[in-house]
Amino acid sequence: MDITYIPMINGFMYNVSIIDIFSRKILAHRTSNTMDVSFCIDALNDALRKYPEPEIFNSDQGSQFTSNKFTEILLKKGIEISMDGKGRALDNVYIERFFRTLKYENIFLHNYETAAQVKLGINNFICFYNAKRLHSSLEYKTPDEIYFKNLNGGRNDDDNLKLVA
Repeated sequence: MDITYIPMINGFMYNVSIIDIFSRKILAHRTSNTMDVSFCIDALNDALRKYPEPEIFNSDQGSQFTSNKFTEILLKKGIEISMDGKGRALDNVYIERFFRTLKYENIFLHNYETAAQVKLGINNFICFYNAKRLHSSLEYKTPDEIYFKNLNGGRNDDDNLKLVA
């Protein structure tokens, strides 16, 4: 999990995203005009509601992620907290790479003027990224294909159909 700034014609927004490093799937995200911890907590709670709990949760040492409000959620669920070394962005290279992709394939190609445009643009891009964008590091599969195949014990939906048929 990490936060990045999103440039607009006038000002900035901030995006927080949670990535599954095995599949590169973005599990949850939120966009805000402030760096308050609440949008990070919203994204975390969304991911924990929709997906199985991870054994380890990694972020940087930003004040949002080290706050009691944030860490309490993870600790109450028995999730181990891992934090990058101070000033070591490459410790969380998967989310940093996603943010680069988000910016170069979406943000920098559009002149977003409003918060609503930014939120819609990021949401649409993440839907595309998870479900349709092929990744060379995933043998030209999508994050969704890898994530859900892993959840099904190595079988994808086609395998499940063959078992039923």
